[in-house]
Amino acid sequence: MKVTLKILLAVAVVLLAYMCYRSIMTPKEFDAERERRETLIKQRLIDIRKAQIEYKNIHKVHAANFDELCKFLKDEKLPFLIKEGVLTDEQLEKGMTEQEAVKKGLIRRDTVWVTAVDTLFGKGYNVDDLGNVPGTSIKFSMDTATLTSGSGYTVKVFQCGVLYNDYLGDLNKQLLYNLNDKAGKMNKYQGLRVGSIEEINNNAGNWED
Repeated sequence: MKVTLKILLAVAVVLLAYMCYRSIMTPKEFDAERERRETLIKQRLIDIRKAQIEYKNIHKVHAANFDELCKFLKDEKLPFLIKEGVLTDEQLEKGMTEQEAVKKGLIRRDTVWVTAVDTLFGKGYNVDDLGNVPGTSIKFSMDTATLTSGSGYTVKVFQCGVLYNDYLGDLNKQLLYNLNDKAGKMNKYQGLRVGSIEEINNNAGNWED
């Protein structure tokens, strides 16, 4: 009987130690994996914002969906400035401007027209992947709206984001619930997004607040 009790006690001690270890490591592992995923998602949202800003500069409204935005990036051309050479310290001290240097053939400044994707992101950028949430099989949600500022001006806005449940749903359910609960109590978006269709925020990401 004593031997049995000792064995049971040893098992209980090992189990308790393991539970203590997991109680410490599970939140750390959750946070590390969340940070890894969110780093990729934030960069993609920044790219989407960059494309939407340029789309609006040309069309005066934001793209309503990713089909429109991707077509814009692939088909439309934007000016791209080619710079060759810079003014030397001596030329700057003499008050020479870039325009004068160009006329004299000392430096080169030419504007060429290239596709929007090449201008904004460089060659080789995968436009077709823009709307996909990295590491998942789902797409970002995107909406547009027109809001009125406090001074009475109408402002075109857009919002693009993804919910915690969509990109963290395979992780610890309790920690995910806590994350959603905290955001809900603070009346914040339960995920990552850029822009807002509820307030004018200059297309900021909610992690940039």
